[in-house]
Amino acid sequence: MFFFLLNLALSDLGSICTTVPKAMHNSLWDTSTISYTGCAAQLFFFAFFISAELSLLTIMCYDRYVSICKPLHYGTLLGSRACAHMAAAAWASAFLYSLLHTANTFSLPLCHGNVLRQFFCEIPQILKLSCSKSYLRKLGVSVVITSLAFGCFVFMVFSYVQIFRAVLRIPSEQGRHKAFSTCLPHLAVLSLFLSTGTLAYLKPPSMSSPSLDLALSVLYSVVPPALNPLIYSLRNQELKAAVWTLMSGSPRPRRRSLPQRMFHEIDPRA
Repeated sequence: MFFFLLNLALSDLGSICTTVPKAMHNSLWDTSTISYTGCAAQLFFFAFFISAELSLLTIMCYDRYVSICKPLHYGTLLGSRACAHMAAAAWASAFLYSLLHTANTFSLPLCHGNVLRQFFCEIPQILKLSCSKSYLRKLGVSVVITSLAFGCFVFMVFSYVQIFRAVLRIPSEQGRHKAFSTCLPHLAVLSLFLSTGTLAYLKPPSMSSPSLDLALSVLYSVVPPALNPLIYSLRNQELKAAVWTLMSGSPRPRRRSLPQRMFHEIDPRA
C-alpha cells in the first residue's frame, strides 16, 4: 500500500507543478501568455499525471481487494516485483495516453483565435478553438476518455462490492472496523477524483460558461491533488490531534492506554 501511495503522491505533485506555478507566474507578472510549445508541454504533462493517478487508484483497488478478500495470497499476488510491474504499467500507459491526446489535439487547425478561457492548457478549451471540421476528432477524444474512465470505474465498483461482502462476513466488530478503516481514505480520494473529473469533462454543453468551466477545472486539477495527502494522513493520531486543536481551539483529549485502564496504580506512600 505504501509503495502505491508513494507513486500516487508523485502523480499529485506532478499535476500540481504542471498547472499552478505557471498560473501564479502569470498572476504575479500581470500577463496571460504562454508559448505554443509551452502549452503543448503543459497539456502533455497534465494528461500524463492525471491519467497515471487514475491508473494508480485503480491498482490500489486491486491491492485493497487482495489484502482483504485473499490475505493469505497477498505475498504471492502482490509481491515487490508484481507491484513494481503494475506501477510501471500505470506510468507507461499514462505516457502513451497523454502522447496520443497531445498529438491529436495539436494536430488540429485553430480557426477561432488563440484565447483560452482557462488558467492552463486544457483539452476541451483547445478543442473549442479548432475548426468545425474537427468534429470527429473531438468525438474520438470524448469516447476514449469516457471509455477509459468507465472501465476503471467498473473495475473499482466490482472490487469494492467484493470487499464489502468479505468485510460484512467478519464476525468481530473490531475486525470489520479495522478493515473498513483501511478502505475509507482510498474511497474518499476516489470519490473526489471521479466526481470532479466527471463534472468537468462530461457536463452538458448547455451548462458551459467561462466561470463554471474555470471552477470545475480548479476542482479536478488542483483540489484533489492538494487534499489527497491530507486525506491519507488523517489516520495518523498526531495529525488528528492537530486538526482537532486547529478546529476547536483546545487540545484533543488523549485516550489512556490499555494497561492504565485495566489496572490500578499502587501508591507506595499509602
